[in-house]
Amino acid sequence: MLLAFDNLVLKRRLISLNVNLLKTSFFKIYYLCKNINMFPLKKYLSILTFLFLLSCQSDMDEQKNNGQGTITSVSPLATYMQRVAMVPTVQDNIIDGSTYCTIKLPYTVTVNNTQIAINTTADYQKVSDNINASGYDDDIVKIDFPVTMVYYNYIEKNIPNEADFDSLIDYWNMYPDLLSKINGLNINYPITINIYNSANQMASSVSIISDQAFFNFIKNLNYSQYISLQYPISIVNYHNQTKSITNNSDFENAIKYAIDYCPENNLVSLDFEATITNGSWIIPYFFVDSEKTASYSGYSFVFNSDQSVIATKGMTSETGQWECSMLNGVKELKLNFSTELLGKLNYNWKLFEFNNSQIRLRDVNNSTNYLYFEKK
Repeated sequence: MLLAFDNLVLKRRLISLNVNLLKTSFFKIYYLCKNINMFPLKKYLSILTFLFLLSCQSDMDEQKNNGQGTITSVSPLATYMQRVAMVPTVQDNIIDGSTYCTIKLPYTVTVNNTQIAINTTADYQKVSDNINASGYDDDIVKIDFPVTMVYYNYIEKNIPNEADFDSLIDYWNMYPDLLSKINGLNINYPITINIYNSANQMASSVSIISDQAFFNFIKNLNYSQYISLQYPISIVNYHNQTKSITNNSDFENAIKYAIDYCPENNLVSLDFEATITNGSWIIPYFFVDSEKTASYSGYSFVFNSDQSVIATKGMTSETGQWECSMLNGVKELKLNFSTELLGKLNYNWKLFEFNNSQIRLRDVNNSTNYLYFEKK
């Protein structure tokens, strides 16, 4: 059985062949009708023009539909899925104080003169219970070294003593705005991924059996690889409910739900309007039907509290308007510029996620468009 990408290549070849045949037929009939008066020329022209446009539309629809199901290394869904597959690092924050790394099990800690063995994730609750048992203890969690730290990206590092541990945590605390693991969504493996490599025009598939394998697979994608997930995919949400995901939009919406409602993804409360009006922003990613990021290279955007937004590139500036509102519980950012290039940003963007240095927006209709801002 042909893979999805094999079918795509075959369809495009057939569409291209049909277009060429129609073109050839068009000119043959044109000259036939020009030299003999058997049939009205206009009738043939109308019919063939319709068929030609229909074939071209099929080609465009095919590419558009494929774009809905195909993922590349820079696709937003690829980065979201990779963050879903990261190492869980939040659950032991009461011990290590970092959302970017975790201590590898098993190990022991001492809390208020009580030694606690941490053999499973359920044992984190024992530490919490001990801390909350009395209001008169120092509640200092002392780790018995050495331990092994596991970073969000599965890299492991041996930590022999408390000084090295403190240095490591201080290092991670310097990067508070890294987009960390998306909690509250677990994938039931195995899943199958179809791959098409445009560099060698080879199609293949791979079975992914774990979060670590999925994380590394996405990490190692290159610019010439296009992937397609084989649906349905089974997931478990943070309510411990099993759900069936049937397409990319379902997957992205499930991730959005986890970001919004899983408490482990909302440890810090930020005000969006205070964030966007603080400092200058650039556009690291812009996608409307196709990626258009390069068109906005060199632009910086300053959002003012009077609802004006100033876009500057070199010595040229343009002032537009921005407006923030809530619609059906979702934060919206509406932009309004008057020039052709900046006017392409004029959408009612829905907020996907943000922190102090990154804002990710999307617009979902027949297709999904994306606009990202990053602190300059």
